[in-house]
Formats: sequence, structure tokens, C-alpha cells
Amino acid sequence: MTLSYLCTLDLPDEWFTELADRLPDVQIHRSAGQDASSEVLAELDMLHTSEWFPEASAVPSLRCVQLDTSGVDHVRTTSLWDTRIPIATLGGIAPVPMAEYAMMTILELSHRMPLIQRLRDTRSWPSNADRLAHLTPRRLEGATVGIVGYGRIGREISRLANTFGMRVLGLKRSVAATSTDAKFDTGRRAAADDPTELFPMDRIDDVLRQSDILVVVVPLTELTRGMIGAEQLDVLPEGALVVNIARGGIVDEDALRTRLRAGRIGGVALDVFDEEPLPADSPWWSEPGALITPHVAGLAPQYHAQTLDLVVENLTRLADGRPVLNEVDRVSGY
Repeated sequence: MTLSYLCTLDLPDEWFTELADRLPDVQIHRSAGQDASSEVLAELDMLHTSEWFPEASAVPSLRCVQLDTSGVDHVRTTSLWDTRIPIATLGGIAPVPMAEYAMMTILELSHRMPLIQRLRDTRSWPSNADRLAHLTPRRLEGATVGIVGYGRIGREISRLANTFGMRVLGLKRSVAATSTDAKFDTGRRAAADDPTELFPMDRIDDVLRQSDILVVVVPLTELTRGMIGAEQLDVLPEGALVVNIARGGIVDEDALRTRLRAGRIGGVALDVFDEEPLPADSPWWSEPGALITPHVAGLAPQYHAQTLDLVVENLTRLADGRPVLNEVDRVSGY
């Protein structure tokens, strides 16, 4: 079967050359999106896009939307969301770099890097007494990491945390065993080999009260928006660390900052924010005890090769009449 594929992304020419070599029967179209011809749209089988979405009426033959993002909050307001056309995410590309980022920030916070950076900025060398009092690292062995939104990324975080002797608790929508056949995954731990203790979302307090370190990686949906607020932060042990690599809007930033300043929270690492780009006058830029990065945790060093593998697999599945990988569950919102 000949399939028609349209990509609106600025990918290198070599990417499309390899796609054509691997799937010679696929008609490949490249366009910024808005300048795609009505003829191409009318016969389109797969749309590969990030931000541009045609009206559903313009793509009567469309069989799959392949997103270049893991999140789908920007798709919910489009007419394609209201159809039964499968929407597939880029999920599974970034478990390794996101887990490495989470572990990096856990190590940096545990080794007092925000304070060390301030010392560097002021060219101040602390006394032996100050070093012992303020720069002695937290003990990671035996600490408990709670992961909110346990899936492919959480499983890779767990694998890394286990190597430091840390205990991991996972919070997810359903703890029932599910098949991973419909998910693309570049992580390095199979679900069957995962020793993490899992909890359903309605037991969030059970996870929070045991979490010396909280890592938030849950998708942003109507159900998860604002799920980590003042009440939840106060359930955490005194001095807990908070790492957010999910989306802005899930953690109450004001409540988090208040508790950080009061010492109730021992340190935070934020890669995502309610408002992005983060405004220049945001207090987070200069907040002591906070590690701040510009939404980089999910950047994947093998993005091009892994994205190509995913697109080839989903085009092949379309040709065979099989379900695509990473299909969004519109009820749960991800």
C-alpha cells in the first residue's frame, strides 16, 4: 500500500533521504504546514507535526497524527482532537536524558550546588567550620525517591536511583500490569525487571509522606493541573527536595517558593514553569536553593535517529493495518 506522509518539521535532508530508503513506497511531502496544497492534504495518511494542525475537514483521508512532542495539551483545542484519528506522541525518545537530568539535579542539590554557586559568584572561600556545617552533602543511600507520573521516564529514573542505593516509589494512574507493546521506549530497564513499588493516584499522600526527594514527571491534563499544591507539599518530610521535569501548571510555584524560603523544602530543581519563557523579572532566577534550567531535560542527543525509527514503525503499522505506537488516550488526556 502506498502511503502519503507530510512533515512540517525542519529536519535535515539526510533524515528524509533515509526515510525514503527505508520506506520507498511512501510518498514524502515537506511543508511548513500552512502552505501545504489542498491536494496533498486531501490524500494524506500521516501528518508529522509539532504546532501546525489543519482543520479536520481538510484531511478526510488522515489516519494518524504523529506529534513531535510528548505532551498533547496544545492539541486539545484543535478540531483533530475531536475526531477518532489516532494521535501519536514522541514519547519514549527521552527517558534516558530526562532520567539523567533528574539524577543530575538530585546529586547537585544533595551536594549543595546552589550554595556553592553563590560562593563562586562572590569569590568566597568558606571556613572549615562553614564547609562542615553547610556543605556536607545529604546521604542518598537509603533515601526514598517518589516519582509522580511513573512510566517510561520514571522507570529509567528508578534504574539510576537504585544504583545509588535509593528506594523508589512510583505514582501512576493505574498500577495494573499493562502491555508495553504499543509504546516506543528507549529506556534501559524493561517493565518486567522493575522492582519499584507502585501506588495509584488516590494514594498520593502515602507516596509524599515517604519521599525525601519528589520527582514530578506526570503529563499536564485537567486532572493533574495543580495536583502538587501547598497541601501536598506539606505532606513531604521536612527538608525534602523537589524536582519538576513535567510541565508548568502541575506544581504550585508560589507555594513551593514559600516553603523553600522557609526551609520547609530543602531544595528545588525546575526545568518547566507556569510561564515560558521564564520572564526576566521572575524571582526564580535568583532564588537561593533553586536550580533553574530552560526546559532542556527532554532534549535527546539521538533525537533524529530515534524519531526516524518511530516514524518508520508507525508508517509500517499503518500500512499493515495495526495500531500505531504511542497513541494518545483522549479520555486520560495523554
